Amino acid sequence: MARRIAAGVAVVLLVVGAAFWWRSRGRESTDDAQVDGRITQIAARVGGTVIKVAVDNNQAVGEGTVLVQIDPRDYQVAVDRARAELADAQANAAAATTGVPIARIETGAGVTTAAGGVEQAEASVAEAQHGVQVAEANLAAAQARQREREASATKAAHDVERLRPLAAKDEIPQQQLDAAIAQADSSRASADAAKSEVIAAQGAVTVAQQKVAQAHAAANQAQAGLATAKTAPQQLQVTQAKAAAAQAHVKQAEAALAQAELNLQYTTIKAPTPGVVSRKAVEMGQVIQAGQPLMALVNLTDVWITANFKETQLKLMRPGQRAEVDVDALGGRTFRAHVESIAPATGAKFSLLPPENATGNYVKVVQRIPVRLRLEPGEDPEQRLRPGMSVSPTVFVR
Repeated sequence: MARRIAAGVAVVLLVVGAAFWWRSRGRESTDDAQVDGRITQIAARVGGTVIKVAVDNNQAVGEGTVLVQIDPRDYQVAVDRARAELADAQANAAAATTGVPIARIETGAGVTTAAGGVEQAEASVAEAQHGVQVAEANLAAAQARQREREASATKAAHDVERLRPLAAKDEIPQQQLDAAIAQADSSRASADAAKSEVIAAQGAVTVAQQKVAQAHAAANQAQAGLATAKTAPQQLQVTQAKAAAAQAHVKQAEAALAQAELNLQYTTIKAPTPGVVSRKAVEMGQVIQAGQPLMALVNLTDVWITANFKETQLKLMRPGQRAEVDVDALGGRTFRAHVESIAPATGAKFSLLPPENATGNYVKVVQRIPVRLRLEPGEDPEQRLRPGMSVSPTVFVR
């Protein structure tokens, strides 16, 4: 009888063992797995005083929901100032740009005008020099007439002196003496007039020489004007460079305005994704700094399973294979899933101090490689899975 019982137990154990082997030979399981999800750390991009906190811990929010409001008045002032600076830069750029075509026209006209001025000044110099020559010729003629009339006056005076004694002796008529005296007075007057003509001619020469000097000065000034006009292309380049600099200032002012408007927008902190608020660390009236963490946002609509399988379990595992996930927190409820991807390295390689097998004594340790499992659509409509939950996945490799 005992033999029969022992044989029956052996048969049962054999059947159970065969069934377990048959069931487990086409699947790989692990209890080193957990739920993962996207946890977004919400931080301030600008500093200021918090005037409103619109959410609390464990509150579900949608994408774009206002979480925190920072006092925007300082940033509004910065926007207004940036707009004014942009308007000033645009006005300066408009003025500088308008000056470019004007300078381009003045460049060609200035050279032509200056060249004409030089020619006119040189003609004036030649005319003045001709006037000097004429004045000097007139002076020479006046001096010749003066010498001639002085000689005539001297001769007439001598004739009067010779005739006066003869008239006193009545050797000649008194009328002849009077005629000689009249002739002498006329010659002296003519000599005096010639002297006046010489003085006038000398003045004309002086005036003509002054005109020559003035003409030379005007010619030098015209040459200087022409030299200045020839620098007009460089001046045009300077004007164009100023216009370009003004346009660059406009771009700079536009960038400053855009940054000021962004800073103003950053005073309203919104949820980037739907999720649940957690670890709120901000209160109304608090002064916060840029980059300061305020809260965490857990996205429950996009969760997955990270299963750390032993490297010996990955021989037949491939992306796309069917899987089942048992969740401990839900009483072992099973969720359908599939293998989405296999990590390119073991978890140890990503640790802060990865092992270095080339140093010291080496002990072989079976490594674990993270495998991502994605739940099938509609498996968690109530969003009961939370990142960090322990699960037990099973991958069907056959």
